[in-house]
Amino acid sequence: MPDRTTETTVMFRRPFSLAGINGAQPAGTYLLVIDEEEIPGISFLAYRRTATTIHTPAIAVRSGLHKTHLVERADLEAALDADRKSAAPF
Repeated sequence: MPDRTTETTVMFRRPFSLAGINGAQPAGTYLLVIDEEEIPGISFLAYRRTATTIHTPAIAVRSGLHKTHLVERADLEAALDADRKSAAPF
């Protein structure tokens, strides 16, 4: 069964917290890696997400200590949504 990995970035305008990461993370742009596997037995090509990981620290931070954290998709989407709402102009 073929797998695929997609790398993208997410940007937080404010500090944020996610389950699975100790402490609040500073605002910045973070590398996000999404792993998926092909769904077999259907008549069209489709994939299901198997893992979502975020890399810390933020991309612009020069640090010798880089970590990869497994996060839940719903938690990440909620944190991004909260960040968008908090950064919205009045």
